[in-house]
Amino acid sequence: MTVAAAPAAPAAPAAPVTPGTAAPVPGWARRAAAAVVWVNLPSGLWRLAVVLGVPLGLGDAEYEAMLLPGWGYFALPLLSLAQEALAALTLGLVRPWGERWPRWLPVLRGRPVPVLAAVVPAGLGALACTVYGALFVWTTLHAQMDITRWGLWLMNACYLPLLAWGPLLAAVTTHYWRRRSSRA
Repeated sequence: MTVAAAPAAPAAPAAPVTPGTAAPVPGWARRAAAAVVWVNLPSGLWRLAVVLGVPLGLGDAEYEAMLLPGWGYFALPLLSLAQEALAALTLGLVRPWGERWPRWLPVLRGRPVPVLAAVVPAGLGALACTVYGALFVWTTLHAQMDITRWGLWLMNACYLPLLAWGPLLAAVTTHYWRRRSSRA
């Protein structure tokens, strides 16, 4: 009489791995890094709408405060691009290009990025983004602005997601430090 072998237990799912990183990057960290880019997008689009002349319920004083017409046509899009570029740097904390210097850098090419070279600026950025978000919300809620009710609602809907930038960046930075430090 033969005994049938017990069915093999299903293999545990492997930890999600980002190809090229030294250690696995969990899904929550990848999603949090991507969320940083997305929470910055509405405020940048709002500024671009101001520059393009989309009616947003703002009074003349608010346009003057944003230097419109004038330098604001240059400064506001540049601010939006710079903000989005800084937010995109968060992706380096969960991607291979945040662990090794790119090949196009003459002296550093291909060498590992020192953990502190990424963690210190990211940590300071998380602190700055948290303070900026809180101050912006506080000053906006207590400002005497010449803006319609729906314009204020729209502006707040575009800027309130920035409150998440600092905490999301802090979480991803902490994970990067733990992941990279444990491998060192």
